[in-house]
Amino acid sequence: MDLDELRKQLTAVDRQIVDLIAERQRVVSDIGRNKQASGKGTRDYAREKDVLDMGRSRAEELGIDPDLAEDVLRKLIRSSLASQERDRVIAEGKGDGQRVLVIGGAGKMGGWFVDFFASQGYDTTIADRNADEESRHLRNWTDAGVDFDVIVVATPLAVSGRILAQLAVLRPKGLVFDIGSLKSPLVDGLAELRDAGCLVTSLHPMFGPETRLLSGHHLIFCDAGVPEATEAAKELFSSTMVERIDMGLDDHDRLIAYVLGLSHALNIAFFTALAESGEAAPKLAKMSSTTFDAQLLVSAAVARDNPHLYFEIQNLNKFGVDPLDALCEAANRIRETVVGNDETGFVELMEKGRQYMALRS
Repeated sequence: MDLDELRKQLTAVDRQIVDLIAERQRVVSDIGRNKQASGKGTRDYAREKDVLDMGRSRAEELGIDPDLAEDVLRKLIRSSLASQERDRVIAEGKGDGQRVLVIGGAGKMGGWFVDFFASQGYDTTIADRNADEESRHLRNWTDAGVDFDVIVVATPLAVSGRILAQLAVLRPKGLVFDIGSLKSPLVDGLAELRDAGCLVTSLHPMFGPETRLLSGHHLIFCDAGVPEATEAAKELFSSTMVERIDMGLDDHDRLIAYVLGLSHALNIAFFTALAESGEAAPKLAKMSSTTFDAQLLVSAAVARDNPHLYFEIQNLNKFGVDPLDALCEAANRIRETVVGNDETGFVELMEKGRQYMALRS
C-alpha cells in the first residue's frame, strides 16, 4: 500500500478507537447510576488497579509498550471518574432552589463555585465589580442584600476582609464562607461574623478553577468558632470525592507559607534566573533535560497566573518571611559548596534532602 492508503487505514483505526471510548463512557454512565442506586462510593481503587494490571498484561501479550497502555487507561479512568462525580453531584444536588450569592463570582475560582452550585440546583447570584455590563450580574454585592442560604466570598484577600466585616454588620442568616488562600487578613472579619451570631466558616480549595475531578484534590476547612457552620460547608461537598482537611486558622497560614509561598518563590526565582540569564529560550529548550522540562512546566504555569494574587500570598502572610529566608539560605549553601569545591558538603545536602523526601512516601 502507498502512503495515502496507509493513512486512510490509520484514520479508520483512530475512528474505531474514538467509537470504543464513546461506548466505554456509556457503560461508565450505567455503572455510575448503579453505584448511586446501591449507595456505593464513586471510586474503587482495587478495581482501578485491576484495570491497569490488565492493560499492562494485555499490552505485553500484544508486543506494545505497557506504559503506553497504562497511560491511556489512566486518562480514561480519570475521565470516567469526572463524569461519575459530576453526575452524582447533580443527582444528589441539595440546591432545590436555595439561594446562593457568590461575591467575586466573575473571577476564576468564584466562577468555579458558581458552576458547582448551579449544577446542584441552587439559584445562584453573582456579584462582581468586574462583571461584564451585559451579563446581568450585580456589580455591587450590597445591592443583592443578604437574604441567601449561602454567601461565598471569593474576592482578593484585602477586599475579602472588608466584605466579611461588612457582612457582620448586616448579620446574614445563611451560611457564610470565604475561599481565601490566606487567613491572616480575614481573621478579624471572621471573628466579627462569629460574634454577631452568624453561621460562618472558612475554606481553602487546594485546586485551580480548571479542576473537573475533585478526587485526589484537597479542600481545607478552617473552623472560625462556629462548628455547625463548618459541618454545613462540608455537607455541600458530600457528593464529591474531594479530600476534606480540618485545620486551625493559624496552622493554615504557617503551613501555607511553605506549601504555596515557598513553592511559588522557588518557581519565580527559577524563571527570573532564566529570563535574566541572557540565554535564548529556544536554545535552552532544544537541549533541555527531564528535570529541566519538569521544572519549566511548573514554572511556566506560575508565570501565567495572577501576579497580584501571588504577591498577596507572599506579602500578607505573617508567617511568610521564614520560608523565603530558608530558600535564600539554602541557595547560598549550595553556592558555597560549589565555589568552595566542597563535594562532601554538597553530598550531605542531597542526602539530607533524600531522607526528608523519603518521609513523604
